[in-house]
Amino acid sequence: MDIKRTLKSRRLRWAGQVARMGDGGRAHKLLLGKPVGNRPHRLKIRWEDNIIWSLKKIGYEGDWKTLAQNRVTWHAYVLTAMNLQVS
Repeated sequence: MDIKRTLKSRRLRWAGQVARMGDGGRAHKLLLGKPVGNRPHRLKIRWEDNIIWSLKKIGYEGDWKTLAQNRVTWHAYVLTAMNLQVS
């Protein structure tokens, strides 16, 4: 398994765990927070944006936090996203 697939898998798995934890924790704030600071000529990309983009690539357009509440279904989506060709 290459490093990009491993990172994508771990990012999605972590996001699922954080979504199931609920609001208020530090991890939840990190996942949904907006980056601070000045980044000239670069977009301010949140962790959540990466999760949304990964799921869109496999055809899921709904609310990912609701999807993550069911661990079995979320795991199936993580495996599907991980097995896609990573660019």
